[in-house]
Amino acid sequence: MERMSRNQCYIDILNEELLPAMGCTEPIAVAYAAAIAKSILGVTPQQVTVQVSGNIIKNVKSVIVPNTGGMKGIAAAVAAGCVAGRAEKKLEVISEVSGREQAAIKEFIAAVPIEIKAAASPKVFYIDITVEAGGHCATVCIADYHTNIVLKKHDQEVLFTKQDDYGAQDIKSDRSILNVQDIIDFANTVELAKVKELLDRQIAYNTTIAEEGLKNNYGANIGKVLLDTYGDDIKIRAKAKAAAGSDARMNGCELPVVIVSGSGNQGITASIPVIEYARELKLNDETLYRALLISNLVTIHLKTGIGRLSAYCGAISAGCGSGAGIAYLSGGRYPEIAHTIVNSLAIASGIICDGAKASCAAKIALAVEAGIFGYYMYVNGQQFRDGDGIVTKGVENTIRNVGELAHLGMRETDKQILKIMLGRQHCSY
Repeated sequence: MERMSRNQCYIDILNEELLPAMGCTEPIAVAYAAAIAKSILGVTPQQVTVQVSGNIIKNVKSVIVPNTGGMKGIAAAVAAGCVAGRAEKKLEVISEVSGREQAAIKEFIAAVPIEIKAAASPKVFYIDITVEAGGHCATVCIADYHTNIVLKKHDQEVLFTKQDDYGAQDIKSDRSILNVQDIIDFANTVELAKVKELLDRQIAYNTTIAEEGLKNNYGANIGKVLLDTYGDDIKIRAKAKAAAGSDARMNGCELPVVIVSGSGNQGITASIPVIEYARELKLNDETLYRALLISNLVTIHLKTGIGRLSAYCGAISAGCGSGAGIAYLSGGRYPEIAHTIVNSLAIASGIICDGAKASCAAKIALAVEAGIFGYYMYVNGQQFRDGDGIVTKGVENTIRNVGELAHLGMRETDKQILKIMLGRQHCSY
């Protein structure tokens, strides 16, 4: 593909992926669907039925839904969307909730029956919400990714429908063109004015929530533990600030983040360590922007073969991305970046995703550590080689192996994780 055309494709991918969101994106997607369903119904629902895939259950049950006064779970997300959702804001659907509305959310949960079921759909990402009142109903279905509405219905009238098996194409840019060599070339050659606004927002949003996480008490306070235990060396600080941002957003912080691959945790992990290293090395904005392009696109490239949700912790992909960005900041180019990715994948692949919750912050710290260590391994003359476990000669081949491991090999793992999570006594959605 000719460079100018390829560069535009990469810009399109970044525009689709680097989106603002408030709160963990799975409960926010539930709230988004609920807000649209309520608007179609036209009145406050008197009954709600929710059907969701297992991975939605897994990623909603343990995180605080922002602006609900500390409530967790699918019912809280549904209530927030029905009462206070502004559907036009998409993944910031419940970012503007008044004190009166917050009280009304609690009243809604107390008064309105909300039935939650495991969906029959085989899709990993699936949300189907039906709201009812006064003898009428409205249904909204989201599939495959957070804002992909595939059905709107009022009573028996279908208002909107589309194929929900879009694969990797449909409205999404073609991700098959992603490869490490071209990502680096894009980062070195793209006109920065075309991506500056996106990256400035990512830097501002994600830095602010990371600093909030260190300042106040959220979750397990992983960032504070790291700094208090190991000091504030840049290698520690890069992990600590990323972990702190996750702890804040998993535990009710009402600040927005810029997501990557549909995930705020991945957005934080792909950006904060790179930003911290650039500041430590006193590098200019241009170098930081180009390193962030590498980190973001490597993260997206790795995640493309894995899928939006799986049993494979998405932070690992972002930790590899940040390691690649840090390698670039340190003067590395293709050999250093490619080996950083391979080394870090060899170290950390296999960490499971058992839902969104406080321990995500600790996994982020481990993922960033793997990315940084993968780089320092290579500059010290060490690397993992073809035949070492899942490592195969060539960075693209190793990335492909990880995608197969996560997407295909860990399907049964995902089912077992969900069975364990939902089999506990008093467990709720």
